[in-house]
Amino acid sequence: MVTRLEKKTHDLRAKILADPDVVLEDDDVMRALINAKVEPGGRKVVDLRGALVNRLESRLDKLENTHRSVIAAAYENLAGTSQIQKAVLLLLEQPRFVDFLRVLTLETPDMVAVDFARLCIETDEAEPGPVQGLDRDLAEAMIVVPPGGVEAYLQLGGGGVRRVALRQAVPEADAIFGEAARWVRSEALVRLDLGKRRQGLLVFGAEDPHRFGPEHGVDLLSFFGGVVERQLRHWLYPGE
Repeated sequence: MVTRLEKKTHDLRAKILADPDVVLEDDDVMRALINAKVEPGGRKVVDLRGALVNRLESRLDKLENTHRSVIAAAYENLAGTSQIQKAVLLLLEQPRFVDFLRVLTLETPDMVAVDFARLCIETDEAEPGPVQGLDRDLAEAMIVVPPGGVEAYLQLGGGGVRRVALRQAVPEADAIFGEAARWVRSEALVRLDLGKRRQGLLVFGAEDPHRFGPEHGVDLLSFFGGVVERQLRHWLYPGE
């Protein structure tokens, strides 16, 4: 006949075998089992020390991976901040608009680890497309779009009216990047308020499809856009 104690022992054993994490995740239970005294000639049913060590090693691995991820994210943010600051200071030093445009579209991409940059400005005073008369290296740096063109481009791909949008490149990217659009796989769009109901758009393009995505932060780009739009107002409306 099975005694009540034997039945309780059997039931407890069955529960532990069915869900051993109940024991392994309970620090107090594990401590009590490991420290339990064994009568001479007796033995523990299970060597829990090995199980505990394995569990602690697993927890340590997870903690180290989390730690590495946090450090990597902090380093990336710090590096990004330094890159943006360097680009801003260089933009502020430029004495002429053409020099400002050259730094913005040719030098800034190298500083912030992207492949292309374009500046778009709305106006109804010129034909849409690349601005004519610039140096050869700036032939596609500045794009004229009609009023409403900035909003229309932002809306492509399901975009909205946000200050900064990060997304995969859209088929219409050739309107911004020209021939370079064949290499653009992701893009960052920064809306610029140029005053007097005039909108602008700073566009960064990357060959890496994962360089820009909705999971990335936009604070640095938003700050950079604020600097660019203030400088552009200075060039567009001198003396005001």
